[in-house]
Amino acid sequence: MADLRNRVALVAGATRGAGRGIAAALGEAGATVICTGRSSWERDGHSDYDRPETIEETAALVTSLGGTGVPRQVDHLDHEQVRVLAERVRREHGRLDVLVNDIWGAERLKGGPADWNTPIWEHDLDAGLRILRLGVETHLVTSHYLLPLLVSQPGGLLVEVTDGTLEYNASRYRISVFYDLAKASVNRLAFSQGHELAAHGGTAVAITPGWLRSEMMLDNYGVTEATWRTALVPDRPDGLPTAPPPFAQSESPRYVGRAVAALAADPERARWNQRSVSSAELAREYGFTDLDGSQPNSWA
Repeated sequence: MADLRNRVALVAGATRGAGRGIAAALGEAGATVICTGRSSWERDGHSDYDRPETIEETAALVTSLGGTGVPRQVDHLDHEQVRVLAERVRREHGRLDVLVNDIWGAERLKGGPADWNTPIWEHDLDAGLRILRLGVETHLVTSHYLLPLLVSQPGGLLVEVTDGTLEYNASRYRISVFYDLAKASVNRLAFSQGHELAAHGGTAVAITPGWLRSEMMLDNYGVTEATWRTALVPDRPDGLPTAPPPFAQSESPRYVGRAVAALAADPERARWNQRSVSSAELAREYGFTDLDGSQPNSWA
C-alpha cells in the first residue's frame, strides 16, 4: 500500500467513476484529498448527468478509508470558480503535491453504440463541441490555475485521465471525431505539460483505466460492484442485458486509483514523465491489485 500521509492531492472530477476511485485510493494511502465537481447536496448544483452521486459522498469515502476528504463544488469550465479554488487551496494547504485532471462529463453526449460512427457532417455540432469543452478545455483551465501550486516545490505529480493509451488511440478511430479528438488530446496534454513541469522537478503522466465498472456502467447492467459478475450470465432474468465476454476483465474505479497512488508514492516517478500508461501496466510494475485481488487488463 502506498503511503501518502502528509500529501495534499486535488482530484478534479471526483464525483463518480474514475475520479471517485482515484480519490478513494489516495485516501487509502492517507492523503488529504480535495474532491471537486459540480454535483453537491450542500449547494444547488449538478452535472450534465443529473445523477445522485455527490462530491460530499466522495469526500466522506476518502475520510472513511484513512485520508482526509475535502469537498469543493467547482464548475471547471468557469475560470473564476477555478481561480478561487486555487486561492483557497493555497490559503488552507499551502501547496499541492498531486493534481488529477479527471474531468469528463460528456458520457451522455457521446451517446451509446447506436450513435457511434456518426460522421462529423451528421453529428450534432453543438454536442460535439461541448464534448471538447468538457473533456479538454476543463483540463486546460484547471492546470492553468492549479499548477503554480504544484511547481512551488519539486516532486509534484500531474495525472491526466483519459480513455485509451497513446499507442492504442493512434491506430484506432474512437467513436466519433469529437470523442476521438478529446481522448487523444488528453494524452498529448501529459506530454506537453510534462515538458514544462520537468524544469520544476515535476512529472506529468496520462493514465487510462480499462473497461471501468463506473456507477453508470453498473446501472446499465443492473448490478452492483459486489454482484457485477452476474452481468456475464447468459439469458438474464427480467430482460437485463448480458455483458460481452471482455467484461470479465473489467476493473473497479479503485484499480486506476491505486495506480495513481502508486505513482504518487514512487520517489522515482519522474521516469514516467510524459508517458501514456494504463492501470494494468502500472499494476504489473508496482504490484497492486483491484478490490478482488485480481490484476485485470482489458487492453490485452
